[in-house]
Amino acid sequence: MSQKKFLFVNRKAPYGTVYALESLEVVLISAAFEQDVSVAFLDDGVYQLLKAQDGRALGMKNFAATFRALGDYGVTRLYVERDALSVRGLTAADLMDITYDDDADQVQSAVILVDQAQMAAIMADHDVILS
Repeated sequence: MSQKKFLFVNRKAPYGTVYALESLEVVLISAAFEQDVSVAFLDDGVYQLLKAQDGRALGMKNFAATFRALGDYGVTRLYVERDALSVRGLTAADLMDITYDDDADQVQSAVILVDQAQMAAIMADHDVILS
């Protein structure tokens, strides 16, 4: 089976709808089938990576910790649009520390801040884009 490059684009806040949780589940399933998986966070999707979030007040499961397991599935590129953070008054310091061990057992950050032009280039480089 040939490996396709999948980019999952998240634009929704983590709670209030099922979109963010279901997207994360599909990311994990795709990675389990050994596809090349990356995730992009645009617009309100940047809220999915915020530290100390809790959906219990909305009656939703808190799934934020699952992002930390993505590296175990080979998902090591979480692209966050810098402008989306800025517009919402956020910085990289507001995001969870999501890391993975590379081939040399060095701890690397999976979160990659990009500008809009870089995000466009990233999207152009993928075979499949799912939103």
